Amino acid sequence: MKLFEFEAKNILRKYGVATPKGNIASNSDEAGVIAREIGKPVVLKSQILVSGRGKAGGIVFADDANEAEKVASSFIGSTIKGSIVTSLLVEEKLNIAEQFYASVVIDRQARSYIVLASTEGGIDIEETALVSPDKISRHWVDAVAGFSQPEAIGMLSKFSLNKDDATKFASILNTLYMAAMDNDAELVELNPLAKTASGEFIAADARMIVDDNAIFRHPEFMDKSSIGVDDTPLEAEARKQGLAYVDLSGDIGIIGNGAGLVMATLDLVHYFGGRPANFLDVGGGGNVGITKRGLLLVMSKPEVKAVLVNILGGITRCDIVAQAVIEALSESSVKKPIVVRMMGTNEAEGTNMLRQAGINSYPNMEKAVEEVLKTVG
Repeated sequence: MKLFEFEAKNILRKYGVATPKGNIASNSDEAGVIAREIGKPVVLKSQILVSGRGKAGGIVFADDANEAEKVASSFIGSTIKGSIVTSLLVEEKLNIAEQFYASVVIDRQARSYIVLASTEGGIDIEETALVSPDKISRHWVDAVAGFSQPEAIGMLSKFSLNKDDATKFASILNTLYMAAMDNDAELVELNPLAKTASGEFIAADARMIVDDNAIFRHPEFMDKSSIGVDDTPLEAEARKQGLAYVDLSGDIGIIGNGAGLVMATLDLVHYFGGRPANFLDVGGGGNVGITKRGLLLVMSKPEVKAVLVNILGGITRCDIVAQAVIEALSESSVKKPIVVRMMGTNEAEGTNMLRQAGINSYPNMEKAVEEVLKTVG
């Protein structure tokens, strides 16, 4: 679960990390009020959950409150990198002397957290790794021992930092690790970590990604975990219903049980010349209600001309799937042709139920895909 920049900064401030003076605005008037309170040039930063927003025009400076209002007026409601801007973080413009990079992230290959520090902030860490690998310091964390201030100091010893800067930088690295552990974060990143002309270290930008599997330990994130800012209307509805659904641009609805089977179905439809309209995994052991909700959701998409249901019955019973298909067709106000391929547990019972309802069931994927393509035309 990705957090907005302002949310990440709110968390880090509780740990003592300095951030620029500012606040969140949802319209131009609020942006103007915040800018006037700051009383100096400001930066307006679109709050979207994608990286690279600065290069895409998602960060703009303003000299005063009047200009901030104008910028905000053009920002709110605009689309940046496919995301609609609904709020802005209005902050004081910092007098930056140097830019650093600091992060704590999971290294999945090493199966541990890794702490990263660099004297090249403000650009992608991947770019720094390619162009100036000597300007990155890495420390893989022992999960039992944890991460300490002395280890942070040791990391920074490869850089030519004065003692005061090294101590401040190390303290921030140590704090980021604590924040990552406390919040079950997969990533906590400051880029840039700015050193101002007065020598203060300030988190000019911040990112945080919280492990979805740990949300139950963080009630403060519960409501947010069901919201995807970049969701389409159908994806948002699917989240509410507990369905694993992704919108695609085609006209053939796809439903299966198991992500691997659904992906294979998408590939086969594409291979045969069709265009999948979605990804929908009803999971293993799905009951009538789950499968029916999935079908109703897919059939409600205007672009869908036909639906392909592909089920491998292990713990999922084919007769249960058949019942869901029959009920969905009965309840839906929008009728779409449905082609079913299913095999496995209670296959004969399910096939018979579908046949009596006038729905053909096919024993193999290729035949089912060919049939749904004929239906779409």
